[in-house]
Amino acid sequence: MSDTVVVGLDVGGTSTRATALGLDGARLGAGRAGGGNPTSHGAERAAAELLAALRAALADVDPTRVRAGVIGLAGAGRLLADPQGRAAFDRAWADAGLRCPYTVHGDALVAYASGTATPDGTVLIAGTGAIAAQVRDLRLDRTADGHGWLLGDAGSGFWLGREAVRRLLSDLDRAEAPGELGRRVLAELTGSGEVAVRPRATVDAVVQAVTRRPPVELARFAPLVVEAARAGEPTGAALIAEAAALLAESVSRIRPADASDPVVLGGGLLTGDTPLAAAVHAELTRRWPAAPLHGAGDGAAAAAWLAARDLPEVADPTALHARLVPPPA
Repeated sequence: MSDTVVVGLDVGGTSTRATALGLDGARLGAGRAGGGNPTSHGAERAAAELLAALRAALADVDPTRVRAGVIGLAGAGRLLADPQGRAAFDRAWADAGLRCPYTVHGDALVAYASGTATPDGTVLIAGTGAIAAQVRDLRLDRTADGHGWLLGDAGSGFWLGREAVRRLLSDLDRAEAPGELGRRVLAELTGSGEVAVRPRATVDAVVQAVTRRPPVELARFAPLVVEAARAGEPTGAALIAEAAALLAESVSRIRPADASDPVVLGGGLLTGDTPLAAAVHAELTRRWPAAPLHGAGDGAAAAAWLAARDLPEVADPTALHARLVPPPA
């Protein structure tokens, strides 16, 4: 057992993280590379980042000791359905010197496993986008939202940013002076927080500034909303409350009202010390008072645990989770 190594990867659109762990919990290596999501970057580039992260993680590890691996990836189903994409990942795995099998899981399952070893529960993720998923026997069962910025992602960073701009436009339409949040959004978009004598001119400037850039970039205003809510600014506080209610509603689509199994909260908006994290925590506690709430932690370590738990020498997966997956900071 002491010679067995497992590898886990947490692959995102902006970074790829890999870790090599012994079953005794020893951290044997770690690697980080650029974004490795094939949907965002194409299969070949994604595979190259995967390989770079793997090579760094295995720099001081004999690859023949690695018995299993898991890759956590947003859009895992698309990769598995794409023969060319899977072949590119297979080549990267082999080029890293690995001869063991690997499994691809959705990033929502990896986020869930980073927060708890309980086989059944729910995960709610809110970053740029938002998704809720029900987990059964450590497999994704049902999901809610995750529909992308155009059709869903209610309560996400994109949603917060878009709504902040929409509130600003509503104030301008009514010829009302924007509040502090509105002025900051206006300054970010136009270079000035001042409203023109004819408010419609400012409306046109805001609309043009938004439509000149990719829509998803509206998520960059989410930190302004969070800061405004933290300072007690009314519009920011209202948006945070509405976002929390929307995220809880997504969970309610897939989670029974009497459920008592755990909920794991993931994504930058829910794992940090943010007003949205506090509001979501309160809303979920109100709806499911008996459910433990956990924060998501180290996704690469959780992926490694998912790889290890089915090995024949692992008698107690829960105890192994405690060794391999550090508690969230």
